[in-house]
Amino acid sequence: MNTDKEGQPKGLARFIVLVVVSIAMFGNYYIYDSISPLADVLKEQLSFSDKQIGLLNAIYSIPNIFMVLVGGIIVDRIGTRLATLVFTFVCAIGAGLTASSSDFFVMASGRLIFGLGAESMIVAVTTAIAKWFRGKELSFAFGLNLTLARLGSFAALNSPSWAKPLYSSWQKPLLLASLFGLIAFLGAIMYFVAEKKMEGFLARSEEKPPETVRFRDLFTFGGSFWLVVALCVTFYSGIFPFQTFAIKFFMHKHGVSREEAGFLSSMLTLFAMICTPIFGFVVDQIGRRSLFMMFGSLLLIPVYLMLAYTDVNLYVPMAMMGTAFSLVPAIMWPSVAYIVGQEKLGTAYGLMTMLQNIGLAFFNITIGAVNDAFQAGETNPSGYNAGMWVFSALGYCAFLFAFLLWKRERGPHAHGLETITARPKKVEKA
Repeated sequence: MNTDKEGQPKGLARFIVLVVVSIAMFGNYYIYDSISPLADVLKEQLSFSDKQIGLLNAIYSIPNIFMVLVGGIIVDRIGTRLATLVFTFVCAIGAGLTASSSDFFVMASGRLIFGLGAESMIVAVTTAIAKWFRGKELSFAFGLNLTLARLGSFAALNSPSWAKPLYSSWQKPLLLASLFGLIAFLGAIMYFVAEKKMEGFLARSEEKPPETVRFRDLFTFGGSFWLVVALCVTFYSGIFPFQTFAIKFFMHKHGVSREEAGFLSSMLTLFAMICTPIFGFVVDQIGRRSLFMMFGSLLLIPVYLMLAYTDVNLYVPMAMMGTAFSLVPAIMWPSVAYIVGQEKLGTAYGLMTMLQNIGLAFFNITIGAVNDAFQAGETNPSGYNAGMWVFSALGYCAFLFAFLLWKRERGPHAHGLETITARPKKVEKA
């Protein structure tokens, strides 16, 4: 491969690597979202309860409560190319095991194995992109990688449309997810080969080792950080557990086809793919980060009650949710960098991700249990209403934490979330 005068890979080589690691990420996201379109089929053909279906997604988050603490160490010790290969292989094994049996224990074990590899694979891919694009088109590369990865979610949630014949069986859509797991592994192999050919130009000593959580640092974070973490947990807990049951909910509560229900659920991903970088650009120009996060969280509060109690066109509340899902994450994750010093940033993100996974695991199981308790289903669509109240309450809590953050960031303990723009002023780190 050719290199530029600085010894870095030329643009074509870098973007080839970006494409192949994004193929791996595409498969990762597809496998994760392959359960949601299948929820009612699992219930009808395998007699799974909603609690069991929720657990199939929740169990993904459970190992990541721990893996997020050690994944960076593993990536650092064995290198990005081998780590990407190993973790993607684990994901493929997990997807295959999930599709191999109708026994709930076997399927849950497959999802557990998938979870063990998935988040650590994302850490490895993120580190790889940083290495290949350092000093180049780094922000654009991360944005493009995220867009291609979310295409995996979009494809999975819309699979009842483009792979409709497979949904006559619970197993065929999971076998399709396994195929995407193999494609992801192929992408990891191509990345392994590409980087090995370039290793003479990409000195391993230039890699910045990922930070791991240091528990002694947890006591040094200020109030703004903990408010962002609380916002993160409540906001995402109101989004992803809803998606777990969304297709089933739309079919039973509103009588839409599986294909339309899949598209409605995928609107969140579609909005995020298009709008997240736009919102990020806008807030970089004008600041007001806490205020924008308040607005995004506020959008969630009425959405679930509209879905539960009104006959409003379903595209209206889903567009509102999609806007929130684009706006809040676009601001929330970068905001941590303003609040926490660079030397503690890895610890902060690790802790934030750990607590996020705890929230996702808890509320996936909780909503499934609530649906079961109120006998939610095709013959009792009003049974879903209790779960919608839980989601609406989470939206209210997210709004409350964003409001408290906004209030704090306008006082003496501000970190510049409201004022820093593309021409930043110097601010003190907590």
